[in-house]
Amino acid sequence: MKKFKFNLYSVLCILYSLAVFTACTKQAEPFRSVYHHTPEANWMNDPNGMFYDEANGIWHLYYQHNPEAPVWGPMHWGHSVSKDLIHWEHLPIVLYPDSLGTIFSGSIVIDRNNTAGFGENAIVAIYTQSEYIGQHQSIAYSTDGGMNFIKYDANPVLMGDIADFRDPKVTWDGDHWLMTLACQQEIRFYGSPNLKDWTYLSSFGKDLGAHGGVWECPELMKINDKYVLLVSINPGGPFGGSATQYFVGDWDGKTFKCENGKYENEQMPWLDYGKDNYSTFTFHNSPEGRLVAMGWMSNWQYAEVLPTVAFRSQNTIARDLFLYIDDEGEYRLGSVPSKESLALRGEETRYLPDAGIVELTLDGSQDALITLSNDKGEKVVMNLDVHRRTFSMDRTASGDCSFSLDFAAHTVAPLFVKRDTYKVLLFIDHCSIEAFDAEGAWAMTNLVFPSEPYNHLEVQGGEAKIYNIR
Repeated sequence: MKKFKFNLYSVLCILYSLAVFTACTKQAEPFRSVYHHTPEANWMNDPNGMFYDEANGIWHLYYQHNPEAPVWGPMHWGHSVSKDLIHWEHLPIVLYPDSLGTIFSGSIVIDRNNTAGFGENAIVAIYTQSEYIGQHQSIAYSTDGGMNFIKYDANPVLMGDIADFRDPKVTWDGDHWLMTLACQQEIRFYGSPNLKDWTYLSSFGKDLGAHGGVWECPELMKINDKYVLLVSINPGGPFGGSATQYFVGDWDGKTFKCENGKYENEQMPWLDYGKDNYSTFTFHNSPEGRLVAMGWMSNWQYAEVLPTVAFRSQNTIARDLFLYIDDEGEYRLGSVPSKESLALRGEETRYLPDAGIVELTLDGSQDALITLSNDKGEKVVMNLDVHRRTFSMDRTASGDCSFSLDFAAHTVAPLFVKRDTYKVLLFIDHCSIEAFDAEGAWAMTNLVFPSEPYNHLEVQGGEAKIYNIR
């Protein structure tokens, strides 16, 4: 008879599996989102390699995934697809760790001209592999529309020379491929004719921007005649932990030059003024030339201890990014819910659903106070301060904050544009609130964990319309 040996790790894995099974069978996941993407089970963080397949009308979302536990661990690329950025189908893992290391963050491009030799219109993934001797960049390709990938047999294609050499975002730049790469507390740019051979171009970031932590998940994007460089940072966010800063400037094909002197001395603009929008990327090949973006809705201060059971983490709703000029004449990166997200809005209702959309119309001549609450007295308080020109959200009494001393927070966004009437959109789901200036001047994303859904809405200084989810 074969004898089985149990160690502590085996016992813990069995107990965890039983807990997940019990939670799923009893539907004990009150914080599972209704209309946000979540992993089917276990851990998720950065979105990776997002692209749009126009031939089939499919949005592909890959993501950092630990299939073994609801905490960070050996990274794989998970995979989900959607026709509308709302309903997601979970598909098998596409990239597994190998002898070169685990599979960290990266991006995907459609190689329309077969520059890499994998075939016309091959889907090519560029990603970081992390092992004990360092971090390097590797590639893999798909000839079936991104469903399965074959790793390049001469990986890695770019060897790291420092720690924290990762998160490649690759785009086509005129006549060559451009890689934007995070390297400790700076960004490096590399060029390649074929996705295999890379040449160093330049670096950016010394003495510019926030430097409270390591720089991660960069993206350089062109908007009209300007360029915007997204750089996530952890820690060093405006309200603690992780967040995403951005720079506006010019790109000459080799170097990025930030044009705004206010970016010095860490006086940074932020993509989102909540605590829970990190590692935001845009979809490659988005239709209509749009910059459709999604982020990881969490914060590294407490991501591994959030009070969920079978899964951990979710993504933000899809957002369109654009540039505008504020009242001081400065360029700002705007963010509005994508039309796919706005299509969620159903019929108007008098009652606050546990997952819905609220449209606020606030008088710009007086302060406004908005309170979401439930019958247990748990509440989220939002304030439009027209004198200080800020919009804030206080979740210190929102529900369960006991899992982390860093969770209770009061976040504040500047009102970059003064208006006679402010319109604010609230996207409310089981464990999150995403607030937007309706014209995109600012955004604020915060998780919440009430013991029961918020069912009361009180507005002072304005009025609200409540909509069900379609």
